[in-house]
Amino acid sequence: MWSTAQAFRMNPVSRKVFPETLEKLLERKDFPAMDIFICTADPFKEPPINVVNTALSVMAYDYPSEKLSVYVSDDGGSELTMFAFMEAAKFGKIWLPFCKENNIMDRCPDVYFRSNYVISAHAVEVKVLLNSKQDVDINGKLLMPNLVYFSREKSKTTPHHFKAGALNALLRVSGIMTNAPIILTLDCDMYSNDPSTLERVLCYLSDKFRKPNCGYVQFPQRFHGLNRADIYASELKRLLILAPYGMDGLLGPSYVGTGCFFHRRVFFGGPSAYIEPEIPALSPSNNVDKPINSEKILNLAHHVSGCNYENKTNWGSKMGFRYGSLVEDYYTGFRLQCEGWHSIFCNPSRPAFLGDVPINLNDILNQTKRWSVGLLEVGFSKFSPLTFGVRAMGILMGLSYAHYAFWPVWSFPVATYAFLPSLALLNAIPIFPKVKSTPTPLWIASTWSQSHVNEPWFFLYIFLFLGAYGQDCLDFVLNEGTLERWWSDQRMWLIRGLSSFLFGSIELISNYLGMATHGFNVTSKVIDDEQRKRYDQGIFEFGVSSPLFVPLIMASILNLVAFLGGILHIFKERSLDNFSIQILIAGFGVLNSLPFYKAMVLRRDKGRMPIKTTITSTILIGVLYEISYFLLKSCN
Repeated sequence: MWSTAQAFRMNPVSRKVFPETLEKLLERKDFPAMDIFICTADPFKEPPINVVNTALSVMAYDYPSEKLSVYVSDDGGSELTMFAFMEAAKFGKIWLPFCKENNIMDRCPDVYFRSNYVISAHAVEVKVLLNSKQDVDINGKLLMPNLVYFSREKSKTTPHHFKAGALNALLRVSGIMTNAPIILTLDCDMYSNDPSTLERVLCYLSDKFRKPNCGYVQFPQRFHGLNRADIYASELKRLLILAPYGMDGLLGPSYVGTGCFFHRRVFFGGPSAYIEPEIPALSPSNNVDKPINSEKILNLAHHVSGCNYENKTNWGSKMGFRYGSLVEDYYTGFRLQCEGWHSIFCNPSRPAFLGDVPINLNDILNQTKRWSVGLLEVGFSKFSPLTFGVRAMGILMGLSYAHYAFWPVWSFPVATYAFLPSLALLNAIPIFPKVKSTPTPLWIASTWSQSHVNEPWFFLYIFLFLGAYGQDCLDFVLNEGTLERWWSDQRMWLIRGLSSFLFGSIELISNYLGMATHGFNVTSKVIDDEQRKRYDQGIFEFGVSSPLFVPLIMASILNLVAFLGGILHIFKERSLDNFSIQILIAGFGVLNSLPFYKAMVLRRDKGRMPIKTTITSTILIGVLYEISYFLLKSCN
């Protein structure tokens, strides 16, 4: 993992664009059309009002309205979501001119102004809510962008392919209705935060001379509402900002599922290996010459979104967004770059998009577990970045993608260091180099002053620990981070290693063995007021009995007992010789476990650690200790 991370350091690139020169080069009629895809799947976890806010924010871009088309894919088939967008279409006629006339920057209504639902049949639903050729704003001056509500057809016998399936259906439907050459994919909670973003994108995508094979421009995921310490490390600074900078100096960053602008052409084969779609109307060069709401267009849109349409076609394998992994975004970007497409990372000072983050630990860990399963699926497939990727893209890009694919492998060293040194310490068995000291009756501080190293390997462990954490901290702080957020980031890395990464690895093995697993699960975007209050105060949210919490509580209890036992040993023996590194590791574990001790013992709110989880973890750590006592004594 260390070696793969070095690929990001070889040639990092930071870019800047000058959109003001674009308007001088292009007339209004020359601006390319853009199709914007917004996906939602569950109105319980992704409230329709949030999806509406996202749609309105991108409809209000500083861009010719007649060149914009917004497609909303509702995999939940919710009548409530459809009704919300019918109302949003009416409100948009007031909202868009208001934003443009007053030069509003925050064009998400929710940001600016600071039940029950019925599932429709698994049948195709395509509704043109706004038509850019007919509908104007309330003042009768500004043409409205196209707004299309879409719910694809599904059946119990047809794989849904999760988000990639919805995006491919949108790709075909939009191709029939508008066929814009540029496509934006956006999560339903990632609203536009900068109305000039589209012009910024054209500075890259229209420059065929410098980047002839540029397939997409990726903006980083940025989030609003983070608490001061970002206790769950939701920034994902290395994953979403530092690594893409490094990849941008090679062939470009990976696709992260949202905030990404594509050339439609990239979904139909490599730069020099065009794949003709099964019907001419889906060709990226096809010119749509009929109204968006004409009977012929709507009938064809229904046809290409049918649940059996993709059977015996190249969709999902050689065309469109790719199937085969729970992380369809990572996998799609990887396959596109293997085919010869390049990409660009654009990280302006004002975030182009802002989104919500989960504010309870269970949602965070379940989300990361799903990523872990999907990444390992790619890592151990015939398209592994270490083999297929290195051959197709070169060693540095292959290693970059491998660093993502094998991310969950961290679970093994993290679990080892969380349990083994403390178990050995409790059994009085040294497993690290010694620091031998001269016994003295003075206070313990004098022991340090009279210590001398007995084994030089001790320095290696100290160097690796301080060096790795020092470099990690420096990278984080130099990229607009704080020490407080860095501490949260490294703590969450350990937490993920013991829970999400570990359970993700187990789930992948279960999949290979044919055992049933949970599969795809939408992360909840619903925010509880009490949870929000605790989150803003920097308090961890547990509240539910989750198996993901069990290894975390086991490790926190074990490290506390081992650390206290080690301190007693120091006072008793007045020496640091055999167990110094083990005590250091246990103490570091205790520092990172402070939120767990509070949640188990001190807190009485609804977000505390459930007693059931604490009792279960205590019993299991007792059993683990007894097993280790027997094994370690036998080996000794």
